[in-house]
Amino acid sequence: MQVSIFENIINYKLKTITSDELLKYANPFNISLSKNQAEKIAQYLRSTRLNIFQDSERAQMIKDIAKITGPETAREINKLFITFTK
Repeated sequence: MQVSIFENIINYKLKTITSDELLKYANPFNISLSKNQAEKIAQYLRSTRLNIFQDSERAQMIKDIAKITGPETAREINKLFITFTK
């Protein structure tokens, strides 16, 4: 399977995202995140190798994020990721 440059850029950004960036991106999409949750998510994303464009990998990531934020916020984040990957 060939990964496009666009996919590489998005996956790289997720791998290097900061908690402040997460909070900035969450706000316009009405995703409620605390500073502590954003820090834990950013740490998780930096420590995990994943491809957000692969449904199975994204599903596992959302399950892990749900452990940090709760299921409702994780669902909102998943909707946002799906929007960006389609």
